[in-house]
Amino acid sequence: MPITEIIQQFDRNRPELKPYGMACSLWTPSIMDKPDRHNEIELNFFPKGSITYLVNDQKIKIPEKRLILFWALVPHQIIDFEENTHYFVCTIPLRQFMEWNFPESFVDKLIKGEIQIPNSDAGWEYDHYIFQNWVNDFKSSDHQRKEIATLEIQGRLKRFALDSGGFEKPHSQLKSINQAAISSVEKMAIFIAKNYANSITTADIAAYIGLHPDYANAIFKKAFGTTLNKYVIKQRVLNAQRMLSVTREKITSIAFESGFNSIGRFNAAFKLICNCTPREYRKKYQE
Repeated sequence: MPITEIIQQFDRNRPELKPYGMACSLWTPSIMDKPDRHNEIELNFFPKGSITYLVNDQKIKIPEKRLILFWALVPHQIIDFEENTHYFVCTIPLRQFMEWNFPESFVDKLIKGEIQIPNSDAGWEYDHYIFQNWVNDFKSSDHQRKEIATLEIQGRLKRFALDSGGFEKPHSQLKSINQAAISSVEKMAIFIAKNYANSITTADIAAYIGLHPDYANAIFKKAFGTTLNKYVIKQRVLNAQRMLSVTREKITSIAFESGFNSIGRFNAAFKLICNCTPREYRKKYQE
């Protein structure tokens, strides 16, 4: 089926964290001089040509004829690609993705910032065909076509999850959380993404969405498996990892720019999460 839509490309002037919504489109790569972030699960397919992503501190080369899946709230940017490359991008709002009841380990890996890539390119012709269909369906004004495409995306992700380790343990943490609470969890994640470098507390995060701190912390832990405070610290360390990898800034500067108010707290949090000191981490990455 021919594709007639305008091919998209990264817009560096696009507001950070602006959502793409439930969508599928064809893209051409460009070198990104800054990372992109948005609160959706992103599914990419590369029918021709490879792309190298920088996700936090990791350089990951995606070969052609492969799918990749990741949580796009994690900073990601294209740093290299082959000529004549094009790729498909599907975005699924986090709330909708969490309602699809995927295996717990599958969801947890994505929430922790891991990129999921199949081990082989088996069936890539089928993926090429269905991604073309999805692009045309979402481009159309036919609501039923968009609904069918959404169901097909859900089905493809269920197969992806099955191939990644099976469905023996469905993700059940959100079953006891109502829709309003799920919306609150999503708002908290976005608020933290915008403000982790500032001096924020659990009370600040809860006040932003109008909840009691204990309740906010409880529903967040059900959804993400960690407390708000630990999640904020994790985001600060992830930012520091990235800066240690791609800049030559002093470690003290990186600590404060990442949101830590003392070098001692930064070193302790970094070693707890990364099992090494910031200096050791930078040396290892440069080597």
